[in-house]
Order: sequence, then structure tokens, then C-alpha cells
Amino acid sequence: MNKNFKYYLSVWAILFVLFNVVVFVAPAEIAGMSKFGGAFWTGYIFITLAFIGQLVCSYLALKAENLKKLFYNIPLISISWTGLVLTLIFGALCMAVPNLPNWIGIILCFLVLGFTAISVIKAKLAADLVEAVDDKIKVKTEFIKILTADAEHLINIAKTTELKAEAKKVYETIRYSDPMSNVVLIETENKIQKTFADFRTAVTAENLESAATICVELMSLIDLRNKKSKVLK
Repeated sequence: MNKNFKYYLSVWAILFVLFNVVVFVAPAEIAGMSKFGGAFWTGYIFITLAFIGQLVCSYLALKAENLKKLFYNIPLISISWTGLVLTLIFGALCMAVPNLPNWIGIILCFLVLGFTAISVIKAKLAADLVEAVDDKIKVKTEFIKILTADAEHLINIAKTTELKAEAKKVYETIRYSDPMSNVVLIETENKIQKTFADFRTAVTAENLESAATICVELMSLIDLRNKKSKVLK
């Protein structure tokens, strides 16, 4: 169980126990409730459901594996707490008013519970959509990020000043390239990867002439990819 959720569960349990103590232990005059009459049980059941729903929403939010996803799921907690507070108000009203018909209590509490459920579903859907977009962007930017890291490493392992200069040209070209990828660019990116592998072989073999030739070819391919990427936007 998530450590954050364990702490949260402790607070939730205290509040839930406190609610039940007020309802069942305190005298009716102090609690302000018509003990077990009218719509008492309707109010109690809906408040309990709101407590459980709030706990479920908090669990879904706090189980996020990173801070970014937790931030996206914060509305689940805030909306569910708002729903719980409103249910407490209307539920307490149902429990307190003597001889209040059950159907009135059910309608009042159902309206609050339904509105809260719809809001939570919308918030969860929005969070999932944003996470999906983030994942797509991450995948689409991986090609340039990895290639940039490889190019930077190649500068470090180049053994001569001339080879380092060629490697730096490639690194700077890749570094300032459009980070976003696209399915249409796969063929060009595959060529870039193959040519970069040849360039790395030439650099590690200290073949300056071959490295310089491949460098020009590689930079041309990267430039072609950037132009295609610009057209696709």
C-alpha cells in the first residue's frame, strides 16, 4: 500500500469514526437528529457511501507513480471532498428533520451523489487524456533525445581534435533539431540511425576522411528530417 495513502487512510478513518460517534453515541438533542425516524437511515447510508467514494477517489489519486500524475489526479480528491461535505449537509438534514419522507431524502442525496460521481468521472477522464498525451509526446521525442545523448558521448570518446570537431558538428545539428517525431519520418529516421552508426564506427576507428564524408551525409539527412517535420505541423 502506498505510504501516502496509509497516512490519508488514518485521517479518513478518524473522521468516519467521529461521524458515527456523533450519530449513534451522542443524545438526539445534541446530535440534532431524529433518532432512527423519518429519513434517518437514508441520510446515514448516503453519507457512508460518500465517505467510501471519497476514499476510493483518494486511493486512485494517491497511487500515482510520479508527482506529475499525482498532480493530474488532485481534482479527484478535491471534488470527492466537496461531494462528501455536501452529502454531509443534506444527509444530516435528512437525519435531523423529524418524519421527513424517505423519498425526499433519497432525491436530495441522490442529486448530490450523482453530481459528484459525474464530476469525478469527468476529472478522471481528463487526467487519463492528459497522461496519454504526455506518453505520446514522450515516445515522439525519444528518437532525438537518445540520438543527442549518443552524439554527445561520441565527442567525449573522439581521440583527436579533428574527430572531435566532426562529432561536435553532428551533435550541434541533432541538438537543435525538431524534437517531435512522426510516423511519416520513420524511414528518414532509420536512415539517420544507420548513418550515425557508420559515423560512430569511423570516429572510433580514427578514420578522419570517412568521418568527414559521413558527417556531411548525416547532417543532410537530419536537415531533411527537420524540413519534413516542419511541413507536417
